Amino acid sequence: MFDVGFAEIFLLALIGLLVLGPERLPGVARTVGGFVRKARMSWVSLRNTIESELAEADIAEPIKKTSEELKQIGKNLTESPAFNSEKFTSEKTEPDPVEGDESDPETLKEPDSGKPEDV
Repeated sequence: MFDVGFAEIFLLALIGLLVLGPERLPGVARTVGGFVRKARMSWVSLRNTIESELAEADIAEPIKKTSEELKQIGKNLTESPAFNSEKFTSEKTEPDPVEGDESDPETLKEPDSGKPEDV
């Protein structure tokens, strides 16, 4: 990211040692390391959030496009003269033939009651 090599880190440590002294340098190094760690974690979190939002947008785009197309098709169908809802509601359908119609002699027989009949 910053292309910091060993020579640059050594030079910064030497300057820090001269400026801060050997007693305070480890504490400052820990503090700076904590700030760098937090900044790196924030950057990774921001990058992951942006990538997930972009992936979600890539997934949602075809769905939105298809939804809009379906709405347009539905609108075109309801506005077309071939689609007339009165035509469908005014048609009467033929009644289905019922099994065991009264005119059928086999269905007019009484069921056997199991008692012997007087002859």
